[in-house]
Amino acid sequence: MEEEYGAKQIKVLKDLEAVRKTPSMYIGSTGPRGLHHLISEVVDNSIDEVLAGCCQNIKVTIHSDNSITVVDDGRGIPVAPHPVYKKSALELVMTSLHAGGKFDNKIYRVAGGLHGVGVSVVNALSEWLEAKIAREGRIWRQRYKRGKPTTKVKCIGEGSCPKNGTEISFRPDPEIFESIEFDWERVTRRLRELAFLNQGLNIEVEDERSGRRRTFAYEGGIRTFVKHLNRNREVIFDEPIYLQGEKDDVVLEVAIQYNQSFIQDIFAFVNDINTEEGGTHLSGFKSGLTRTINDYVKKKENQPIVLLGEDVREGLTAIINMKMPDPQFEGQTKTRLGNTEAKGIVESIVYGNLSRYLEENPTIGKLVIQNVVSASRVRQTAQKAREVARRKEGLVGGALPGKLAACSEDDPEKSELFIVEGDSAGGSAKQGRDRRFQAILPLRGKILNVEKTHLLRILNNEEIKSMIAAIGTGIKEEFSLSGLRYSKVILMSDADVDGAHIRTLILTFFYRYMQDLIREGHVYIAQPPLYKVNGKNKEYFLYSEENLKELTKELSQQKLEVQRYKGLGEMNPDQLWQATMNPATRTIFQVSIEDAVQADELFTILMGGEVEPRRRFIEDHALEVTNLDI
Repeated sequence: MEEEYGAKQIKVLKDLEAVRKTPSMYIGSTGPRGLHHLISEVVDNSIDEVLAGCCQNIKVTIHSDNSITVVDDGRGIPVAPHPVYKKSALELVMTSLHAGGKFDNKIYRVAGGLHGVGVSVVNALSEWLEAKIAREGRIWRQRYKRGKPTTKVKCIGEGSCPKNGTEISFRPDPEIFESIEFDWERVTRRLRELAFLNQGLNIEVEDERSGRRRTFAYEGGIRTFVKHLNRNREVIFDEPIYLQGEKDDVVLEVAIQYNQSFIQDIFAFVNDINTEEGGTHLSGFKSGLTRTINDYVKKKENQPIVLLGEDVREGLTAIINMKMPDPQFEGQTKTRLGNTEAKGIVESIVYGNLSRYLEENPTIGKLVIQNVVSASRVRQTAQKAREVARRKEGLVGGALPGKLAACSEDDPEKSELFIVEGDSAGGSAKQGRDRRFQAILPLRGKILNVEKTHLLRILNNEEIKSMIAAIGTGIKEEFSLSGLRYSKVILMSDADVDGAHIRTLILTFFYRYMQDLIREGHVYIAQPPLYKVNGKNKEYFLYSEENLKELTKELSQQKLEVQRYKGLGEMNPDQLWQATMNPATRTIFQVSIEDAVQADELFTILMGGEVEPRRRFIEDHALEVTNLDI
């Protein structure tokens, strides 16, 4: 019987019901990323008080039950009744979407939380939340359960609190989140970042579960941030170049420093929000930097040299920290700035200030010229080598590498590419795959470590050239998802240390030269089985020691035949298909970049040229290893 569909079937989700119904719309996911986003939403409100010049101290506490308390010494959320809605302003802010003081630029000239949904979303997704407000010598409190008030706004103290401020305590709702276990490292990374971006701010964080405590305060601001990012690299001058300017109510500060690597690391922030996907402010910075250095080189060098953007950004680490009244972000997650006027403002400030700095500091200017001119010459050599290779190999016409076993499907959305370790496993994968939509690219051995290799060598590496040609997007400045041939690029390597190393090398290449391939969710890791177990009437593929113990206990009455796989090459095509490649039965993990700053630091430590940071990392994390293959 067909269900009736009429006016009464239309449902309206009131207040915070919509948030609980579809939490991922508001916080991105109900996994670890969304969980930690709750802390960011509350802390961002405190940061808005910092930006307004009304807060100097923030404390975040992780309690033993994984509840969180955030305290600041800002002005405190207003508690008086609202003249129109006739209820406390605190209750409005905590229980209504799009309620806040950030819409008219009078109370907050600049703010990160522009949509007015942050703290109310936290309230909706919390098992309980308590707000304490200190204003004008009084302390007020209200409690909530899953977004709904359980008490009225009450004054609980008078004259005992000379300072204003806000204290928000909450416990994430286990009904919403996959886990409510907060990760200390993840929490402290974001708080340290905020301390870097707000010179003079003091942020304290305490974890009652382990007794750990950290305080972040950086008088050097973003200059210290750049030095922190470059601490495991060899820099070409000691102190970062610092630029500051203001135009049309936009305040901009930039810190830049060159190092001896071949990688560019530029992190752009707007009102303390990390705009991971860039936007108009980043475009303005790149244009201003390229124009400034081109003009400076023309003045100082006798020979005509035309530098491209990639030349002036090679080996560059930069922080762009912009404050503006009306940022237009794309979506609540705020990953890209859309204000058209920002490009011209940033370009103008960077060009004027950097030109003056280089003229006033000729020693630094000379080091910059040497670095960018050298990058330009190597880039031109690499370009010529690439053109020769294209002509020689016929890649101009779009020919694919010879070792690639293509699929018959032309639609990228329906196609997937397996990058497989070794010719033996590649042979099994070619035989076992579904030829309609699965392509196979076997790699011979380990690719170059691109973290400490110049582009010229990278482009001469046969395995990397094969990957670039097969994927179809190009790399670096030429990268474009419009050329992508497969919606899924799946790394399939042995379940051992060598396999993990090969995956890391390929992921380093993707992160440094095809980063949007990861950002847009096209990169996956296949999980091959560790064991095959033959039971009485059934064959089992198991992916961990725990799986084996559980199955052995479950089938204790049966005689089991256990085979330990040492590599993909030991599996016949049927087994490889069933256990690792069949979409109906396989396990694959999507690779994501949840924290670009942390990802950059980790790749530098693990794959960079400095040995000591890698040694320290291994020593610090050695006891966390649970499955060491030696």
